[in-house]
Amino acid sequence: MRILGIDPGLRTLGWGVIESRNGRLSHVANGLCKSLASEDLALRLLSLHRQLAEVIAKFLPDEAAIEQTFVNKDGVATLKLGQARGAALLTLAQGGLRIGEYAPNKVKKTVVGVGHAAKEQVIHMVKLQLPGCDPAGPDAADALAIAICHAYYGGSQAGMRLREVGA
Repeated sequence: MRILGIDPGLRTLGWGVIESRNGRLSHVANGLCKSLASEDLALRLLSLHRQLAEVIAKFLPDEAAIEQTFVNKDGVATLKLGQARGAALLTLAQGGLRIGEYAPNKVKKTVVGVGHAAKEQVIHMVKLQLPGCDPAGPDAADALAIAICHAYYGGSQAGMRLREVGA
C-alpha cells in the first residue's frame, strides 16, 4: 500500500510518500508545496491545490493521511491553517483517496514514543524508520511521520476508498 502523508500549512505544506508491505515501511519520496505570502489567499490555496494534485498524479498513492488542526492562541493563524488543510482535503478527495486524520500528539507518540516530541526527535525517528530517507525539511518529516502513523492505524482494511463507493 502506498500512503501519502500531509502536514498542512498555508506557507509550506509538507508531503511524504511511503510504501507499507507486509509490515515493512519504505520511503518513496517527500517534499514541500510552497505558496507566496504576497499572493491573495485564494491564489495561495489554488497554488497548494495544484502542487498537491501533481504529487498525487506522480506517485499514485492508495491512501492518504493528514494532520488534524490544533487550535492555538492566534485565531487568525488557526483559521488560515484550517483553510490550507481544507484545500488539501479537497485535493485528496478529488484524487479518490481514503483519508485518515490524526492528532499531532498521536503522530508523535506513534513515531517517537512521546506525544510532545520536538521536531528534531521526529526527524531523527523518521530517518530511523525509513532508512535512506532525507526529509526536505521539518514539514516533510512531519508528513512522513503522519504517513507512518497511518500505516499503523489506518490501512486499507480500515475502510473503503472513495473510488470504490462512487464518491
